[in-house]
Amino acid sequence: MSREFKRTDRIGAELQRELAMLIRDEIKDPALGMVTIQEVRVVRDLSQAKTFFTSMAATLSQKESTKHMNQMAGHLRWLLGQRMKLRSIPKLNFVYDTSVEQGEHLSTLIEQAVTDNHADLD
Repeated sequence: MSREFKRTDRIGAELQRELAMLIRDEIKDPALGMVTIQEVRVVRDLSQAKTFFTSMAATLSQKESTKHMNQMAGHLRWLLGQRMKLRSIPKLNFVYDTSVEQGEHLSTLIEQAVTDNHADLD
């Protein structure tokens, strides 16, 4: 059973690498900005892959970026089929990853609390 999880993890990591290269080389959309594939989680039967991404310097909102990436999913899946040695390529479902922004927000709050604490001590 653990072997199955390892296989999905390996496929997810390979999909992440290939998607990052494809998006960098094939997708020329300035509205999306610089897209980073954070993680790809593949379901056990390899039919679907939840693909977490972030976008920097984008003119699109998170919702618009997600919609745009999901519209390109079929084309990206086809390109992955040309590059990867899998019998079938999982259906891609793009999800905007907010964890980076949440981490930055928490860091800002912590820095603020430390600064306030030092000001109270002085």
